[in-house]
Amino acid sequence: MASRRQILQGGASLAVLAALTPWSLSASFAAGALLSRPIPSSGEALPVIGLGTSRTHDVALDDKALKPLREVLRTLANSGASLVDTAPSYGRAEAVCGALAAENGLRRKLFLASKVSSTGREAGRRQIEASFAALRSDTIDLMQVHNLQDTRTQLELLRELKEQGRVRYIGVTHYLDSAHERLLEVLREEPVDFVQFNYSIGERNAERELLPYCADKGIAVLINRPFQRAALFERVRGKTLPDWVTVELGATSWAQLMLKFILANPAVTAVIPATSNPRYMADNLQAGQGRLPDAAQRKRIVELFA
Repeated sequence: MASRRQILQGGASLAVLAALTPWSLSASFAAGALLSRPIPSSGEALPVIGLGTSRTHDVALDDKALKPLREVLRTLANSGASLVDTAPSYGRAEAVCGALAAENGLRRKLFLASKVSSTGREAGRRQIEASFAALRSDTIDLMQVHNLQDTRTQLELLRELKEQGRVRYIGVTHYLDSAHERLLEVLREEPVDFVQFNYSIGERNAERELLPYCADKGIAVLINRPFQRAALFERVRGKTLPDWVTVELGATSWAQLMLKFILANPAVTAVIPATSNPRYMADNLQAGQGRLPDAAQRKRIVELFA
């Protein structure tokens, strides 16, 4: 399967990425150009580009391993973005996020999201307390029931933590099309602030019911798997980004185009592509400013990946 790096090799997009650094980003986003959307349950603005940490942040807690991830987080924060999504099931990712967020007062700039994936109330409580310790924070911005595991029990616990002020928002997650019906059932029965699920150019099942339902009921939506774990890059292997994409949408890479496609759906609150590469983080952030595709342009984008 083609990686993002392979798709970019030798192309104009690689030159664009090479020029992007955490320091150059602070200038490009100085005017607050990064789009934000309100969290429906509160009205709080959340920047539309965040960071996922599955696979990419399961590294040793030493300077060599943390260096690129530190730059990723600095790049995110320098742009005005804030959302970092992690989970206990992502290996050492939660502890890595906690260690990096604790550096130089960065925590106050971040919106930290984690998950609970236990069965039973006490097991869930223990795991959540471990998350507070790993993230080195007295408050977690968003706690989610991961992949609908023991959903009712864990949501009851999360509501208590929200009432205590230790958790600011609660939600549920999954990452497969096959779980969308179950997600809808939970959303109809359980009041939550957020739901997280997969949606991309290649996985559009959420357009049928989930996204319209969330828009109608005022539920914030986080999107995972925006690149289908790099499968979408395979579809454009050897293809040059069409000129109309840059002229009409301001996108300068295939990744930006994929993210803009997702953000064009107004039900989406934010998208959380995972990366351990600061230049990819910078590239992703560019998708959160400028124009988004209309219905006709979205149709043309789908055709590019056919």
